[in-house]
Amino acid sequence: MKKFALVGLGLLGGFATAMIALPEAKGANDASAYGQLDLFSDAFERVRSNYVRPVKDSELIDAAIQGMVSNLDPHSSYMDAKMYGDMQITTKGQFGGVGIEVTQEDGLIKVISPIDGTPASRAGIKTGDRIAGIDGSSIAGLQLNEAIDKMRGPSGSKITLTILREGEKKPFDVTLVRAIVSVDAASYRREGDIGYIRMPGFNEQTADGLERAVRDLKKQIGPGIKGYVLDLRNNPGGLLDQAIQVSDDFLSAGEIVSTRGRHPEDTQRYDSKGGDITDGKPVVVLINGGTASASEIVSGALQDHKRATVIGLTSFGKGSVQTIIPLGENRGALRLTTARYYTPSGHSIQAQGIIPDIQVAQGDEANVPKLARPSEADLRGHLTGEPVPAKRLNAPVIKPAAGQKYDDFQLSYALDLLHGKMTVASAAVPAPDKKQ
Repeated sequence: MKKFALVGLGLLGGFATAMIALPEAKGANDASAYGQLDLFSDAFERVRSNYVRPVKDSELIDAAIQGMVSNLDPHSSYMDAKMYGDMQITTKGQFGGVGIEVTQEDGLIKVISPIDGTPASRAGIKTGDRIAGIDGSSIAGLQLNEAIDKMRGPSGSKITLTILREGEKKPFDVTLVRAIVSVDAASYRREGDIGYIRMPGFNEQTADGLERAVRDLKKQIGPGIKGYVLDLRNNPGGLLDQAIQVSDDFLSAGEIVSTRGRHPEDTQRYDSKGGDITDGKPVVVLINGGTASASEIVSGALQDHKRATVIGLTSFGKGSVQTIIPLGENRGALRLTTARYYTPSGHSIQAQGIIPDIQVAQGDEANVPKLARPSEADLRGHLTGEPVPAKRLNAPVIKPAAGQKYDDFQLSYALDLLHGKMTVASAAVPAPDKKQ
């Protein structure tokens, strides 16, 4: 079976992918392709000979490959040997850095989500923040991977990020101390007679962490356990095989996800092997605009099988699969979009997202969708997706009632739902999102 992986939206504080060996590219039969290669060769030689300073051949080739791939879509890129090595480290769930999941937009680095318990999270870096500078230098003109590389460094070293934030009149600096970022497979706790499980991402430890959490919660709570809350908010994704295993842990049968590439023979279907580790107890899944990629696979699978009630706000909408294609020893690798994934009902969430069964906001963020719900549809060059039914887009959003204060309203709503209670709340139709 081919092994794919869904890359989160950047590598800093994010998740890398498993490798896959693909067939060698065949020579072009079209004569025009050779003509275009001649054009490239001519341009290469002229730059090499006439540029104002000597340029290494490797510098030109790396930049050419990066430009070729990164212009395809927001998630395809070229990694040189060093970046490729760094990416393999992140797959293990531990790396050095500040702990943010990022993408590139309009020449700046956009924060998709800070990772729980990291320097960025503790410093108050927020979803939607834009990084304009690193250590006093503008990042204009830098490729995403180059900016990520600058943000990495030894644990204990300092880095200053210049932040642009919606609602703030001026940029401001945030100084962070880099740390070894350990992306925990899962954290969990008892909420009375309900088990709460938080998943910040999908690395090689995630499914094992879920299974350990369920075992421990069963012991803590005993046979009177009412159900589970699976918190996937601000989970940027990660490894496909882990998303499949996590989904399988809740499902007794049926399809989990399928991937469909350029050719019919590329289609892959992944089915549950049976065995629900929660013994069929009710499950609520929490999602928001930072829920992306592999976490959308889990949300979509449990939603389609009616195994869980999904509540929160519409997820990010990253419905594409990136394959890591090594280019040979010490030659880096391509991260190339090779397929779209589909939920068990045959639904693609690309540029649309998982729409919750019950839309619940933490506060007023449902009225400011650009700030509260960063979306794949906002990324330049994204793959097009299916249209969203108007009745689902305009469904009322539940939010805290006036005068009521909650530490975490979405979680409170989920706990009440599992107890069969009604949460004190108000509902409003969200402001129209012109990008949808």
